Amino acid sequence: MNRMPPMKALLAFDAAMKHSSFSEAAIELHVTPGAVGQQIQKLEEWLGTPLFIRSVRQVRPTQAALNYWAAIQPALLRIQQASHELRLSQVSEVWLSMPPTLAAKWFASRMADFLSFRPDITLHLSASTALVDFERDRVDLAIRYFDGDDPLLDSTLLYRDEARLYCSPAYARKLKLKRPEDLARATLLHTTLLPHWAPWFKRFSQLTDAQVAAIPCQHFDQSILAIETARHGQGVVLSSAILTEVEVKNGSLCEPFEMRLPVSRGYYLVHPRQIGLRPAAAVLKTWLIDRAGKEQYGLSRKEK
Repeated sequence: MNRMPPMKALLAFDAAMKHSSFSEAAIELHVTPGAVGQQIQKLEEWLGTPLFIRSVRQVRPTQAALNYWAAIQPALLRIQQASHELRLSQVSEVWLSMPPTLAAKWFASRMADFLSFRPDITLHLSASTALVDFERDRVDLAIRYFDGDDPLLDSTLLYRDEARLYCSPAYARKLKLKRPEDLARATLLHTTLLPHWAPWFKRFSQLTDAQVAAIPCQHFDQSILAIETARHGQGVVLSSAILTEVEVKNGSLCEPFEMRLPVSRGYYLVHPRQIGLRPAAAVLKTWLIDRAGKEQYGLSRKEK
């Protein structure tokens, strides 16, 4: 008997275990459910033990199958990763992920500069709020908003954040915003990125907790929506300077009072610590760090 089990059968088994279904496994592998069943039967014959209990409408893995899958899945994943890395090692493409608001408000206006700098590199940009899984997702680099503390990641701080208060100039004039206590007449725009209204009021105003709680508010899960709402004169927002630079420059947003709350998080450029960057990704990393440094966004190295 061959000392190695049939590879096609292992792939079919892995897919069937992931989906708990031969049909779903067939979709992933672009074959028929019958072909998946045949491959798993070959593996069962090679192993000498049943791997699934089959019924009319479902299949259920045996305990032997669960134990076997737990043992071989890390190896299959590593084969996939190593093959992917080798195949792409010299490809002039790079995959970058970042939060949607940062992509729209900061990176979009700078992307053309990078493409002019290195027109030979094809850039794939993913704008998502989902946390990147470098083992699962096709991503070389990610810009992540966090405290930079992750021992598995190489983290470089691009921008140290602080919560700044913004509204439209017309809104500031209408409500006569001269001091923080005047915000009792405003509408507070809350974001999940900088949910710091309570500490901001505690640090900069004389309003009581009850007075702050009585201020009308709106909630947004995307900072870009809150910024646009503030730009249209519908309230005041706590945001990052990196996300509002265009609006501040064109005068559609202003800081009625420059009282800025430091926060513990910032925008970090990250990638797996134990995996070397491909050449194209290394070029983009260097360019992003240099660009952030020139724009004086508080660049520093996060050492572990």
